[in-house]
Amino acid sequence: MSVAIVGKSPGRRGVPDTMTCAPPTEIVVYWRPGCLFCSSLLRQLDGRGVPHCRVDIWQDPDGAARVRSVANGNETVPTVGIGPVMLVNPDIHTVLAAATAHVPHAVPDGYEPPQPGRFGRWLLSKLSGTPST
Repeated sequence: MSVAIVGKSPGRRGVPDTMTCAPPTEIVVYWRPGCLFCSSLLRQLDGRGVPHCRVDIWQDPDGAARVRSVANGNETVPTVGIGPVMLVNPDIHTVLAAATAHVPHAVPDGYEPPQPGRFGRWLLSKLSGTPST
């Protein structure tokens, strides 16, 4: 599998430029061009300074096969590998929660997961049978 880290090319807005990524990088994002969910997750990872490598599944058959192996035969992206865990179409907080458990050095200092609001606390109290706070 060829792993690449992607950055923006000068003069080609949003078009990725591929460079070699130094192993071991514990967070690997499997993506494809044109995927808005991929773009969103990658922007959020970059914005928080989370170290990761990117694998374009259209350019890497092994990466595409890895995604199919965990996504019921589909090429659902983004799919994120974090240590031993594979997450299919996760949000940034799911990625950071898994990173906290498996690669804590990759989680930005001071990161706090979002807390549920009033409705969320009420719903959790009803589902768990405990009074809401």
